[in-house]
Amino acid sequence: MVKVEIDEGSGFCFGVVTAINKAEEELANGGTLYCLGDIVHNSREVERLKEMGLITINHDDFNHLHDAKVLLRAHGEPPETYEIARRNNIEIIDATCPVVLRLQKKIKQEYTQKDTEDKQIVIYGKTGHAEVLGLVGQTTGEAIVIEKLEEAKKLDFTRSIRLYSQTTKSLDEFQKIVEYIKEHISPDVTFEYYDTICRQVANRIPNIRKFAASHDLVFFVSGKKSSNGKMLFSECKKVNPNSHLIDSAEEIDSSLLTGASSIGVCGATSTPKWLMEEISKAIQSRLTGQ
Repeated sequence: MVKVEIDEGSGFCFGVVTAINKAEEELANGGTLYCLGDIVHNSREVERLKEMGLITINHDDFNHLHDAKVLLRAHGEPPETYEIARRNNIEIIDATCPVVLRLQKKIKQEYTQKDTEDKQIVIYGKTGHAEVLGLVGQTTGEAIVIEKLEEAKKLDFTRSIRLYSQTTKSLDEFQKIVEYIKEHISPDVTFEYYDTICRQVANRIPNIRKFAASHDLVFFVSGKKSSNGKMLFSECKKVNPNSHLIDSAEEIDSSLLTGASSIGVCGATSTPKWLMEEISKAIQSRLTGQ
């Protein structure tokens, strides 16, 4: 008998759960609700909420919208978005994750602080990512975004540095960047760093490694746009090369099931539990048909 197990630790983080709950509550009240960008980086969940009436719009649509109700997702938005909402009489349903909100305030405080120091505000994160755009917006576009250690090496080490991190980045990589800056920064300037990585996300790394290592075959369920999904899938792959990234049951390669006695199903912070359950049932159904 082949064992098929869903990882209990996988699924939406609390920030995404809150955003989806807010969307469902508003939709249940009737009326039109827009969401600025995909509410979560998972096409199946976006589709489910679309069927309930949620209309996804981009920033260009938002700029031209008036007298409407718009949900801001967990990733957060720059100050400019709130300014447009005020001008266009848009009611904001703010589902920005509290962890992201705290980080935005921290960066804004640093940026607006009046001191004589010539400092660089540096954000370790993915360029163009929704959360990062919201963070950079707190500095009117002046923050420097670095995606990896190689880019940290190009910073100006003769100027003070304040380092922050996108909430869903790798803790290990952040620590490597911190160590590199400590070693290379001039003694005449200051370096302060803030580990702003969400622990609910960071703690998933050791858990998902343990889960992936305990199975012959792993299906990691995630939308292709999820940066958290890419990061967690790479952790699965490190400990279990027989790990495969899929975003629907249709992507399951039945030939992989042959010979596996233990199959694991896990996912990203943007992967709904119902989708992992759907994948698990599809696997069991195919195993029965073999």
